[in-house]
Amino acid sequence: MRCQKGFTLIELMISITLVAALSTGMLMAMRTSLLSLEKINSRLQFNRRVMGMERVLTRQIGGVMPVTSDCGSGRVPIFRGNPDSLRLVSSYSMAEGARGYPQFDEFQVVKGENGLRLIVTEHLYTGPSSTKPFCGGELLPPGQANPESWILADRLASCSFFYREQLPDQPPSSKWLTSWDKPDLPGAVRIEMTPLDSSPALLPVMNVTVPIHITRQVRPWYDDAL
Repeated sequence: MRCQKGFTLIELMISITLVAALSTGMLMAMRTSLLSLEKINSRLQFNRRVMGMERVLTRQIGGVMPVTSDCGSGRVPIFRGNPDSLRLVSSYSMAEGARGYPQFDEFQVVKGENGLRLIVTEHLYTGPSSTKPFCGGELLPPGQANPESWILADRLASCSFFYREQLPDQPPSSKWLTSWDKPDLPGAVRIEMTPLDSSPALLPVMNVTVPIHITRQVRPWYDDAL
């Protein structure tokens, strides 16, 4: 049996089958390419976050300000830390950089979709009274994550904060504490992080140690000598 243009029915069926096979192969190749592109984009975003994390943490924690909060019956130092969280006022803003207003920062280690996650939540700091909404009695209670929180590190197996006392004559590796509730600022803050996944295609998450060069006491008043 032949069609009007001289092709047999079998030849026509073979042609249709070949066209369908080619179309299927092209679609599968496009799907594989899109999946590979998505994986590459995800790895690039992760690597960019790792590269920018140390810079952001160094500027935020290094820009700490020796200020107090109006909690309870008197002013208490804002800088407080434990292994899972850290609260301070920094001159560096995530949105505006060093040119922005001081920010009341809450660093927290929370559970993410995969492993642990290090986040920071910023609140505008305009003076000791601006932190009253976050007061709980005489102290500042642990903060709560919200949709406005920034993700600094993700997919972590562990993440802990450590604090070093101001010891000028001691090496930087000595006297690290797991919490800080002293009236003055520490000499440095170290964040130890372990990634959940280790892959040669991903940049390793490194520990971050931020020295604090501010030695001004928090509570005492400073007056100009006459």
